[in-house]
Amino acid sequence: MKSQPLKRFTLKKFQAFARALSAYSQLDLLVNHLVEDICHEFDMRACSILLFDDRENQLFRMGSFGLSDEYLTKGPVFVDDKCNSFIKGEPVLINDLHKDDRVQYPDAAIKENLLSMLAIPIKYRNYTIGEMRIYNNRLIEFHEEDMELFLILGQFIGLVIDNQGLRNFIVSVRASMQDLPLRILNEP
Repeated sequence: MKSQPLKRFTLKKFQAFARALSAYSQLDLLVNHLVEDICHEFDMRACSILLFDDRENQLFRMGSFGLSDEYLTKGPVFVDDKCNSFIKGEPVLINDLHKDDRVQYPDAAIKENLLSMLAIPIKYRNYTIGEMRIYNNRLIEFHEEDMELFLILGQFIGLVIDNQGLRNFIVSVRASMQDLPLRILNEP
């Protein structure tokens, strides 16, 4: 019987991530710090946060750490039936990026010296809006409870992304309202 990997997601680490998610006002800065912290805290080679564009049916990189420019520009990351994490809204662990048929760019993974990847859905309410990908140059093993905490982290990230979108919308509405004549603003 195979033993469970050790728990690596401590309450202290989770609190640090939660504080960061609630404190940052700049989403791009938050994402860049988050992916770097995940790599350092869990001894992973790289991490990326990608958002889904339903018009293009692909994931676009919002931020990453530990990946070369060559890897980041390897080509579009399309969402299809193979992309189980995104479609099913569940975490997916790929143990061999070189040989698994779900991987769109196995040659790029070989060149980048990446062996395994954990894909965590980023969700807002019942919608999967993106994916957090954690990469390593050796086998990735997380305890069951760590996986659950990564799923919660993915939900928190989704909430922050949606909140930022709402904030941007409100700012644009306020700017538009300032351009309206006062007689229109004062009508009942």
